[in-house]
Amino acid sequence: MAATVWALQEPIDQRLLRCDYSDVAVLGKAVTRGRSWRAAGLAIHALNGALFGLAFHEARRILPAEPRRLAIGMAVAEHVALYPLCYIVDRYHPARGEPGIPRLLTNPRAFAQATWRHALFGAVLGQLA
Repeated sequence: MAATVWALQEPIDQRLLRCDYSDVAVLGKAVTRGRSWRAAGLAIHALNGALFGLAFHEARRILPAEPRRLAIGMAVAEHVALYPLCYIVDRYHPARGEPGIPRLLTNPRAFAQATWRHALFGAVLGQLA
């Protein structure tokens, strides 16, 4: 559910931050270049969200933190830790430069979008927990 909220709000933050970055596009266009890239991207994104939810569930069992605070903290920490991997997207993604996949690593607007998206994801996940 939290990953779906993230994906549905992407067009809003793209307009607000004037940056075309889309996680759904990055994921979907990595596995198919056809018209089904959006469905593929949404499916992969939902799977990633479910896997994160499992990790969050296990963390809740051992960490004495309020669920929403823990989920936001974990999501933003994951974002900051993995954002340097954008180098790989910038260099090797088969659709780099296409709509939804601008340069990421040195793009402060894309970093802001990713930070917002992870915080939103964490807030929704924590609220649902």
